[in-house]
Amino acid sequence: MPGISDKWLNAAEQGDPEAQTRLGVLYSEGQGVERDYETAAGWFLKAAEQGNFDAQYNLGYLYDNGQGVDQSYREAAKWYRKAAEQGDTYAQNNLGDMYDSGQGVEQDFGKAAKWYRMAAEAGDSYAQHRLGELHVEGLGVEMNATQAFAWFNLAAAAGFPSSAECRDDVVAQLSGSELEDAQCLALELIARFAKDRRRR
Repeated sequence: MPGISDKWLNAAEQGDPEAQTRLGVLYSEGQGVERDYETAAGWFLKAAEQGNFDAQYNLGYLYDNGQGVDQSYREAAKWYRKAAEQGDTYAQNNLGDMYDSGQGVEQDFGKAAKWYRMAAEAGDSYAQHRLGELHVEGLGVEMNATQAFAWFNLAAAAGFPSSAECRDDVVAQLSGSELEDAQCLALELIARFAKDRRRR
């Protein structure tokens, strides 16, 4: 099994957060080295404390799953939040899930919707689907079939499983004019998110 290159190791030992994150990934996935979650967590922590959002997400994931560290949803939420605030959609989704279920944080559907929306607006189909579900149930957002249709439609267009079926269920609740409004809203969202991504 080939080892880790001296280039990456030297850079990581000198405090380079990208190199530290890279080493964390190699150890967590067992690429070129024996899989070692504890060593991975150590490297992720060094990079995460320097603000590297990939390392923050990965460290949150290790805490979430108790790999190489004592399992702690509270610590997972802390690191997911740091990565989510920097725009990491995986972290935004995971933090949304934690607020949705009350794991590591106090259950708060409004905050769950906030984090899902950030990921959804970045084009994440899972978050779009979850927003659709929240609008159907009226959890953390207004119960709104038009909004639900629009989010399910976006997720379905990206191929997210069951979104097309959920969208079709919502269609049955809409009048002809409401369906037209919902379709227009879906197109507006697509155009707005595409424009926002071009600006970044």
